[in-house]
Amino acid sequence: MAYIIGLIVVGLFFLVLNYFTKFTRSQKIIISAVFFGIIIMAILFNSYSENKDQQTLDIAMKFNQGKTIKCDGVDVNSSLYELSTGTYTFIGIENTPNFGKMISASTCK
Repeated sequence: MAYIIGLIVVGLFFLVLNYFTKFTRSQKIIISAVFFGIIIMAILFNSYSENKDQQTLDIAMKFNQGKTIKCDGVDVNSSLYELSTGTYTFIGIENTPNFGKMISASTCK
């Protein structure tokens, strides 16, 4: 559905650019190049963001399965840390040597 709306927006953009403006041909080419550049940057950012989110979810899933994860040189497991799912942060459990330490899941491999 988003692709259809995107195509409609692009079509309207070119319709407006072609019929309702008094830009020269070279100005229209520059405007179109900037427009497509912004669209490509948005697509790349969205792809990067989805990959980063998927990586964080994979780390959380491994943690919930009881596996040990390496985060900034620290071993993180469910016996020493608990996972805050709102921020995807590992927080040291009370009465362990890691009590009070916080490690972001984005730093894990």
